[in-house]
Amino acid sequence: MEEHSAKWIIRGNELLDETAATSIRGYLSMLYDHLDKDDQRPVVPLSHGDPSAFACFRTSPEAVDAIVHAVQSAEFNSYAPTIGILPARRAVAEYLSADLPYNLSADDIYLTVGCTQSIEVILSALARPGANILLPRPGYPLYESRAGFSKLEVRHFDLIPEKGWEVDLESVEALADENTAAIVIISPGNPCGNVFSYQHLKKVAETARKLGIFVIADEVYGHIAFGSNPYVPMGEFGSIVPVLSLGSISKRWIVPGWRFGWIVTCDPNGILKKYGIVDSIKSYFNISSNPATFVQVPLDPFVKLNLSLLEDISDDMDFCLKLAREESVTILPGVAVGLKNWLRITFSIEPQSLEQGLDRMKAFCQRHSRK
Repeated sequence: MEEHSAKWIIRGNELLDETAATSIRGYLSMLYDHLDKDDQRPVVPLSHGDPSAFACFRTSPEAVDAIVHAVQSAEFNSYAPTIGILPARRAVAEYLSADLPYNLSADDIYLTVGCTQSIEVILSALARPGANILLPRPGYPLYESRAGFSKLEVRHFDLIPEKGWEVDLESVEALADENTAAIVIISPGNPCGNVFSYQHLKKVAETARKLGIFVIADEVYGHIAFGSNPYVPMGEFGSIVPVLSLGSISKRWIVPGWRFGWIVTCDPNGILKKYGIVDSIKSYFNISSNPATFVQVPLDPFVKLNLSLLEDISDDMDFCLKLAREESVTILPGVAVGLKNWLRITFSIEPQSLEQGLDRMKAFCQRHSRK
């Protein structure tokens, strides 16, 4: 059949074209398409925050060494579980728990291909017919793009510049109805750079509870805080309202190209599980991709040894020797790397062995604890 006589019924997805055009990448593409190709000066990229492109910004050597070791070990060439490797999920839980009034577990952690996929997963999980979501204005455009593609209605609430970009809580209450799925809070703020105070975040939590919705806390810039307000994770208020916290290593560790992020259920009351949100997230991962396995290898953590809580333990070397003898578990004493009375624990072993080792360490510490 000749080409001109064929009747093609092929169509692109116009909705995808529309939603992509309003994303940051869409705007950047427009800007770069409009550069003067004859201009010999180097482009000064002030439009996109990616410090990793510049030699003065580099991640820690320990992080690089961990990736190199993981690749060379050939122990991370297999498919990973859909929600992430257990030692990595446990490491993220431990890291985030340090800022919370309760402890997270590996079961609260879902590893993603950067925070972008975290947004994709959650909005897809919420996009039931007729549902809407509350987004901040100004805010991060990807939420609008993903919601539009998923046919999830967007309702904007304002951030008040005269009040340090605080949430207009009255407008939030006016916008919400029985079909509202969640409210998105970005702290530290993107693009405004504001950091919400503890008191204001508590009011946000109380408002969400009153409305019967949960909070999606975009905390990818966590701990990168300027000004007088310290960074407070939204999970601090997980006992008031269920929170899904989003984060990644892209910003704080300056490695956006490594594409490693997480979704965390900060929900000590189990509301997200009870009402099917957790199951929806897990179901989405069954039809989605997950981070490269070698990126999921956690760094070896260093733990400060509190000798005042232990009997018959004189220092870190004594602790490690007795642990090896009594429990057949070896960890490196900090003195070996110049950190006396610290302990270095590696997670780069099989999940089952790691779990056994941690259980034995717990039993050892209980046996040697001061009565």
